[in-house]
Amino acid sequence: MVHRNLGSNAKRITIRKRFRLFFSVIAVVIALTLLKAAIHTFDFELLTLNLLFPSIVAGAIFIIGFLLSSILSDYKESERMPAEIRMALEAIHDDLFFFTQKTPGIDVDRLRSILSAIVVALEEGLGAKGGHSDLSAAIARIDELSPIFAQTDVLGAAAPFLVRLRSEQDILRRSVYRMSHIQKLQFVPSVHVLVQTLVLATLLLLLFLKTEGTFESAVIFGFVSYMFVYALYLIDTLEQPFRKGHHSVDDVSLFLLREFVVKLGVLNLPHDKP
Repeated sequence: MVHRNLGSNAKRITIRKRFRLFFSVIAVVIALTLLKAAIHTFDFELLTLNLLFPSIVAGAIFIIGFLLSSILSDYKESERMPAEIRMALEAIHDDLFFFTQKTPGIDVDRLRSILSAIVVALEEGLGAKGGHSDLSAAIARIDELSPIFAQTDVLGAAAPFLVRLRSEQDILRRSVYRMSHIQKLQFVPSVHVLVQTLVLATLLLLLFLKTEGTFESAVIFGFVSYMFVYALYLIDTLEQPFRKGHHSVDDVSLFLLREFVVKLGVLNLPHDKP
């Protein structure tokens, strides 16, 4: 997801990033088109069009659509996670801050440092260094909240107050564990193998299918190749919604969490660059 800023330079960067995947796919399609032209020129087109070929293409499109729909459900869930984590962090901070107004004894600076460290650990774990999925440090930071909650119990906090704090901590853990699960695991690997082999087989059929060698046939070949190749790239991109450091326009932004850290004033983290 793109975090939109208002600067004209930021808009130019956004447009460049937006078409980055497109240009990568176009380069592959151009190479395939040139290969098709060479095969036609040297008369290596050995296959003739029959009634089964449209069925093969339609079947491949159906299976790709099935895989994309399954991956998109996880992607949509991932888009909600930064807001859920932000709400839990806000709730924990505000509840404990106002608790200390009536019952001193909680180190608010330490609390803010832990909450900020959770966000920093998420950023680092989702980066290239952490393989976009190493969130053990973030979980460890969330666990550091437990002693603070226990201290409120000693200070005489009401049971419902402690239950609320624990619930918000559970939300943090659930969201981070779910992030790690989505980032690490591939949706039904056998389906991925099926899609990849179908796309490869379809492209090979198109390459060796007898054509008239006209401009229209080249355009049709390029269009079909573009559709299949782009689908493969898109599946690979959406499988990991949080890919910090890849400069992808499809990366789910954590700007809400960065703004929370800036709000606390512990660290001065910049917004996501578009």
